[in-house]
Amino acid sequence: MALQKDLEEVKKLLTNATRKRVRDVLVAEKQKLELEIKNQPPPKPKDVAEEEKSSLGGYTVKINNYGWDQSDKFVKIYISLNGVQKLPAENVQVNFTERSFDLLVKNLNGKNYTMTFNNLLKHISVEGSSRKIKTDMVLVMCKKKREEKWDCLTQVEKESKEKEKAAYDTADPSEGLMNILKKMYAEGDDEMKRTINKAWVESREKQYKGDIPMDI
Repeated sequence: MALQKDLEEVKKLLTNATRKRVRDVLVAEKQKLELEIKNQPPPKPKDVAEEEKSSLGGYTVKINNYGWDQSDKFVKIYISLNGVQKLPAENVQVNFTERSFDLLVKNLNGKNYTMTFNNLLKHISVEGSSRKIKTDMVLVMCKKKREEKWDCLTQVEKESKEKEKAAYDTADPSEGLMNILKKMYAEGDDEMKRTINKAWVESREKQYKGDIPMDI
């Protein structure tokens, strides 16, 4: 639902944008959101979702920090959570699809923790994937369908890196600031996107009033 709302907002901004560079940023974000929505796990039946919702008490925290590495057979994601080893095993749940996984840790020190990865770079084996609970850490083990090296975790991350490389290879030094903004917008959370959008709107208003010369 949040991704869909982000997409609708980006479409509205795209409709009003007139500068090519700004439109490029918004088009890239629109494509990224559409890809993430396409690769989301199917929604759970309403009764299951309601049951899980009612069982969750306290504040829910979205996990953004993690580490990862890989072996020939697995991609391993490390999530640090103090005291997680003290929880009952059933409080640490991971659901896998061939191109995604989502982690839910329930009632850890009065809070719930979630992490979702959509549109993984390559296909994984749902049956062969698992999670391990270690001291102050959850280890998510994604079994590779094919034993090949992953350059990053998600398809979106790969495309972002490719666009970033292409952008920084440009011979026009004036592109530098816009390239940085594109990178911040593509990788930022909702708050970062709102901040960039607000700054852009305010800069346009000042430009129209003749306060500052600006070409973005």
